[in-house]
Amino acid sequence: MNSISEQIVQAVGIMFLGMGLVFVFLTILILCIKLVAMKFAPLPQEKETRITENKSTQPGGVDPKIVAVITSAIHQYRAKA
Repeated sequence: MNSISEQIVQAVGIMFLGMGLVFVFLTILILCIKLVAMKFAPLPQEKETRITENKSTQPGGVDPKIVAVITSAIHQYRAKA
């Protein structure tokens, strides 16, 4: 039978081995995610067009029609309760 000190050394060794494997796996996973994100990143031109579209549709805030629709929906919901 092994002594308690040998068992503790083995347990610590197994613990560090497991933690090391998890660390290596997570590092590889993060690198793969970053590579995929760089490969499939949207083009810069698409971002500019989306920004200009959002600015042109909402120059002064929320559209009053949308506010009216939301207000009506809230009143109908409260009337049911």
